[in-house]
Amino acid sequence: MIKRVAKWIGGLFLLGVLGGAAFAVNAIYFKPWSIDVFFERAFIKLGGTSPEILSQLRVLEQFGIDGHNAHLDDLSEEEQLRQMQMMEDELAVLRAYDRAGLNGQQAISYDVFEHFLGNMVEAGRWRHHDYPLNQMLGVQNSLPEFLAEVHQINNVKEADYYLSRLGEVKRKFDQVLSGLAIREEKQILPPRFVIDSVLVEMQGFIAVPVQENILYTSLVDRLDKIDGLDMQERNRILSQGEALIDAEVYPAYQSLIDYYRELQPKVSKNNGVWALPDGDAFYAYQVRSHTTTNISPAELHRIGLQEVARIEGEMNQIFASVGQDSGTIGERFSAINNDSQFLYEDSEQGRENIIADYQMVIDEVSAGLEEYFDVKPEMGVEVRRVPEFKQQGAPGAYYISPAMDGSRPGIFYANLRDVHETKKFGMRTLAYHEAVPGHHFQLAIAQELKGVPTFRKLGLFTAYSEGWALYAEKLAKEAGFQENPYDDLGRLQAEMFRAVRLVVDTGIHYKRWGREEAIVYMLEKTGMTTTEVTTEIERYLVNPGQALAYKTGMLKILELRKRAQETLGNKFDIRQFHNIVLTNGAVPLAVLEQQVDHWVATKKG
Repeated sequence: MIKRVAKWIGGLFLLGVLGGAAFAVNAIYFKPWSIDVFFERAFIKLGGTSPEILSQLRVLEQFGIDGHNAHLDDLSEEEQLRQMQMMEDELAVLRAYDRAGLNGQQAISYDVFEHFLGNMVEAGRWRHHDYPLNQMLGVQNSLPEFLAEVHQINNVKEADYYLSRLGEVKRKFDQVLSGLAIREEKQILPPRFVIDSVLVEMQGFIAVPVQENILYTSLVDRLDKIDGLDMQERNRILSQGEALIDAEVYPAYQSLIDYYRELQPKVSKNNGVWALPDGDAFYAYQVRSHTTTNISPAELHRIGLQEVARIEGEMNQIFASVGQDSGTIGERFSAINNDSQFLYEDSEQGRENIIADYQMVIDEVSAGLEEYFDVKPEMGVEVRRVPEFKQQGAPGAYYISPAMDGSRPGIFYANLRDVHETKKFGMRTLAYHEAVPGHHFQLAIAQELKGVPTFRKLGLFTAYSEGWALYAEKLAKEAGFQENPYDDLGRLQAEMFRAVRLVVDTGIHYKRWGREEAIVYMLEKTGMTTTEVTTEIERYLVNPGQALAYKTGMLKILELRKRAQETLGNKFDIRQFHNIVLTNGAVPLAVLEQQVDHWVATKKG
């Protein structure tokens, strides 16, 4: 990859973008004379370590560089150590620049990149403190989704790249197995439910005849969309694909199954990460990393309890207004959860209706935000169903950014594993969070920014990204899109859900709650179904600290908005505030606060 990067950068220099062979050599191999060049070089070097990320972003394709689309990521221990050293080296180069001499976007970029690289360097200590096979975003389910949904096949060349990737599955999974052995030696073992659920998932994946597997059926679907594809070529590609899935992919999955079967009797508990070696220190790091703050787990737990009580009070008022003024929050939500007026038919038609209704909500809110935004993304957003092969362990919804070359829109994935989980009173809030004005506005606007380094266009910081999406739910209410009391209950239920996360994530990993204790608490406070709650608690067990970012980020944005309103009075413009938040890309919360404070000071005069 480094050779291709050097070729690309060198080509730009020869074309006169920077000019001069000596400058080109300096920019590629040493500290660039321009920090802007350094930012791009570092991004390419770091991004170049992952062919899969490059395929998702599609940044290099516009320069005729696409060979990475033939390869899967290298997960070997040697490669992980090489990448760690690269992070340390790039951080050292960054700190060789004079921060005091920078201003404007260069200063923001320095602060953002320093935080990012510093966090990644610290992460090296904890590189084995994870579970590569897990029910959420494990290698075993993320790989098929990547190949079927992200890898593009628009011509024969890209189809052959797909075949090449199928041929690399065994190599990648062998590297995963080596990493699992290292973790077992260090006594870094997953909770028991992870082993049980992943075994069921992998066994089901290879139990399907090859021609019914998503790796094959998605290939057929994409080949059928290529205009003028020669039938002989089509048959060749399909024949090779079928053979590779049968001879390479399925045996690779079987090797993971065999390992987990041997591991299964060695693990009996469902503990938080406190049970791992140096678990408390690891969790403290995860909290800092995901929230981009120094707030302690104890303080986050306290904030969570406080927010749960506040939201519960607001819910009680609305429930009373619709004649439901007795019982716990969970009991009252259980009653409306089973009310037919809020449910869809359990059929394929019902699922199609859900997708169509989500799209209708998005189209409606997109047309009604003029008073709140004067910057909107050019790229659109589509609603799709979570692929069925991974829906059981997947979250209720998630969003994937548009491709940077404009070849794919933003995608809001809705999980339709159980139609009963989709309540009509919660759909508006979910659409606002995942799409408009939530993740889609935030991430698509960032991708379309001009005059900032490429890394600033990515959603690198969970507290910022998820904090904005949760803030967007409240903003949609303020904009008049949640007038129905039941829809407003759906909004508060979603906010309660994030407040409860502060309590249960710290409860599991800091206060050492059991899995069942956390499930009971969330059921009582949210009124979500047992299936939904179990999925969520199991998510926190395998991704510690991530769930803390949502409410932390939202509270910071609301705090900054309130401070700006109080300081500026009539000079406050909500559209300009949103510009400050959105048009600097993803940033740590401390950097966001600096930018808002600077805007307020400038506006105040």
